[in-house]
Amino acid sequence: MGFLTRTREEAPCTVTISHRFEELSAHVRFNNGAVVHPGDTVEVQGAEIMAPYGEVVSEERTAVITRASGLERMWTRATGDLEFMELCEFSFSEEVLA
Repeated sequence: MGFLTRTREEAPCTVTISHRFEELSAHVRFNNGAVVHPGDTVEVQGAEIMAPYGEVVSEERTAVITRASGLERMWTRATGDLEFMELCEFSFSEEVLA
């Protein structure tokens, strides 16, 4: 991995979509043990997967992992905590919710 260059790799994966009352989720598991690091991006190849209500659907796909450059990885680690805090919004009120 270079300090300024990105690399791409393909990885077989299993995509699991859950569309149930108790769980609405989508998960990707890399079948070859690949690990995604800060700054990396993942694109799963193929058509959109739709799970009917009440079902869980799993499909085998190929994912393209674009590895962040060394500089991008350092930047992501340095600014990641700040960006996370933007997602956290705290509000305190004496008002009782009905």
